Order: sequence, then C-alpha cells, then structure tokens
Amino acid sequence: MTTMLVVFKFRDMRTTTNLYLSSMAFSDFLIFLCMPLDLFRLWQYRPWNFGDLLCKLFQFVSECCTYSTILSITALSAERYFAVCFPLRAKAVITKSKVKLLILVLWVISFVSAGPIFVLVGVEHENGTNPLDTNECRITEYAIHSGLLTIMVWTSSVFFFLPVFCLTVLYSLIVRKLWKRKKKNIGPKASIRDKYNRQTIKMLGRYLFSKSFEVESLDIAVISQYCNVVSFVLFYLSAAINPILYNIMSKKYRKAAYRLFGRKPLRKKKVLVMKERRCQTWTEPRVRAM
Repeated sequence: MTTMLVVFKFRDMRTTTNLYLSSMAFSDFLIFLCMPLDLFRLWQYRPWNFGDLLCKLFQFVSECCTYSTILSITALSAERYFAVCFPLRAKAVITKSKVKLLILVLWVISFVSAGPIFVLVGVEHENGTNPLDTNECRITEYAIHSGLLTIMVWTSSVFFFLPVFCLTVLYSLIVRKLWKRKKKNIGPKASIRDKYNRQTIKMLGRYLFSKSFEVESLDIAVISQYCNVVSFVLFYLSAAINPILYNIMSKKYRKAAYRLFGRKPLRKKKVLVMKERRCQTWTEPRVRAM
C-alpha cells in the first residue's frame, strides 16, 4: 500500500520502474484482501458458507494477481535490458505513457488467463450428504473429468517457467554488459547509472525468488494438506516481504516514505554531530574532575 501511495503522491517517484513496482504492489494488496478467506479455509475447510460466487472470486483474484506480477517482472526486466544495453534508444522508446499502456495490457492478459477459474472451482458436496454440513470450495468434478484442471496446471507452469527462462537470458546479458563496462573507464554519470541498474537487478532477483512461492498450483492442494499449508504460508509471506525489499534496496524510496508520513530522515552529518556532542558532554565532567 505504501508503494502505491508513494508513486501516486510524489511526481519525482513516477519513473517507469516505479510504475511497474506500483502495479506489483497493487497485486500484493489484492492478495492480502483474500487472506481472511484462505485463513478460514485452513481453520474450517467445510462447510463453506460464503456462497459459490465468493468461492470463485477470491480464487480468481489470487491467480490473476500472480499472473500479473510475473508478467510485470518480465516486462520490467526487459526494460532494464534495453536501458543498460541500448541507453539512447531506450530513452526515446520507453516512456511513461507506453509503460502505463503496457501495464494495462498485462492486467488484461492476466484477467483472461485466470478466467477459467470461474469454471474450475466451485462449491460442491459429497453425494448423499447434507450440503449444509459438507459444502466445500474446491476443484469441481467437471474440471477434473473434462481436462480443464490439466489445462490450468499447464497454464500456470507456462506462466512460471517461460518468464524464468526469459529472465535468465536477460539477466545474463545485463550482467555481461555491466561487467564489460566495469573494466572500461567511464564517466561519473555512467557509473551512477550502472549502480542504479545493479540495484534494480538485485531487487528484481530477490523479488522473483519470493514470487516463486506464489505459484500456488491447484494440484498442490490435491496432493496433501501439508503442502497446502506450506504453500499458503510462503504465498502470503512473499507478498508481505516486498515492501521490505523496496526499503532495503532503494534509498530514494526510503526518503519518499519518510515524506509520505511527514517525517524527515536523519542525515549522516546530523547523526555524527549528535554523537560528537554526546562525547563532549560525557568527557567534560571527567576532565574537570581530574
């Protein structure tokens, strides 16, 4: 939530990179809205008393947000590749308006790809039992027998392994380019830009590692309840850790967050002056006593 507010409120934070990050932050926010229902399912798997629509909707939102995040990471990595390897062309081609349009397209693709969830899951009960006691929000029998479950598992796999392959290639090319630049004598502006690019790459790498737990495949829940609990914890932990990554990796983000909450960050000089004053006040009485 903080990431979205920072990008929305401060114009200097509306860079193309931060637009992607705010889109991913919005995905994490929607995922957290679905957490109470997931917690309820862990506590009381059945009966499900919230209706068929809510069962389908919260599963759809989780799947859609996962797809959107993975696509956004891939698009951002491609942008960083062009910015590092073709900086002059990137300035002319990559604009805020184009990035906003691309983010919208990525969300549309995510919505369409997660659409079959409305048929895949639903509220069902065992034959010969009272629905009020045995209703479950689960994968439907129709999805299992029609092959729709298999299609969705393959879709989830493609949405994970294909971006990972693309990111591996892009990161390899970026690291190679930065390594060659490091050996050459470059100006201060270029070195600052390379430092920023390296920070972005590190952050994306850690973000992707955390998002690898978000592939909450629908077949995991079928395998065992234990795997379902583990995937649940990692799924929401990855969403919670992202603001911490932003705070650790970006000094500019930390300053903007301080401004958002009406606080001024302590500068290093002020901290040193305060320490010197404390040392002086501590040593003066000792000198007088001597």
